[in-house]
Amino acid sequence: MYTFGWCSGIQEAERLKQIGFDYIECALVALNLEDEADFAAKLPMYLNSPLPVQAFSIFFPGDLKVVGPEADEERIRRYVYKAASALHKIGATTVVLGSGKARYIPDGWERNRGEQQLLQLLARIGEEFSGTGVTLAIEPLNQKESNIVNTVSEAVMFAKQVNLPAIRVLADFYHMDEEQDPISTLIDNKDWLQHIHLADTGRLSPGTGQYPYEHFAATLKASGYAGMISGECTVHDPENEIAASLAFMREKFL
Repeated sequence: MYTFGWCSGIQEAERLKQIGFDYIECALVALNLEDEADFAAKLPMYLNSPLPVQAFSIFFPGDLKVVGPEADEERIRRYVYKAASALHKIGATTVVLGSGKARYIPDGWERNRGEQQLLQLLARIGEEFSGTGVTLAIEPLNQKESNIVNTVSEAVMFAKQVNLPAIRVLADFYHMDEEQDPISTLIDNKDWLQHIHLADTGRLSPGTGQYPYEHFAATLKASGYAGMISGECTVHDPENEIAASLAFMREKFL
């Protein structure tokens, strides 16, 4: 059974509830976890949200490097600890690790070394999330946004190496299309799928472009996936587009 959400700020929760979404997906960086006073002030909005905040994306702020010579292990450790605690309090079940700027392998840094840093990070997160009910979904990003983990299969390769229950993978239709990642990857990696992101041509709202949604929806169903599906895209006319996108998503996937 699919549930449908939308990536947006917490202030949009009531409107998204009225439209008919099952949950809202917010940016973890919006919680400002490293500023205790600001985080404490913002937390009640998420705890008391009229729409469940079941998912988060944008795990790390761009200036918190997790790969390369600037990776600050102590800052990363503190941030992951705070993230696990906050996500558990809010009741989220999934948080997405995209964070292309944070994980980008800088010029001159050995790729193998960068991959090892990413694996160590995933292991740290997987261990910290143990017992919280939260799963991390590694997001493959297109090569314009990240030079590491660009396909679903590559994300699964990292998840398999970590081999912890709290580390799984996201499939994002936009990034898959950008990288020409075959839709069949949903079947090939079905046991590792935790979350789905949707957009359409030009990274616009689902239903406004030419993406092969019938094929994607049929393949996702055949994979046995039964979880959250979030719209993550640019919206030009929110008053009309968001409701139309939800109707399109329900039509295609249900």
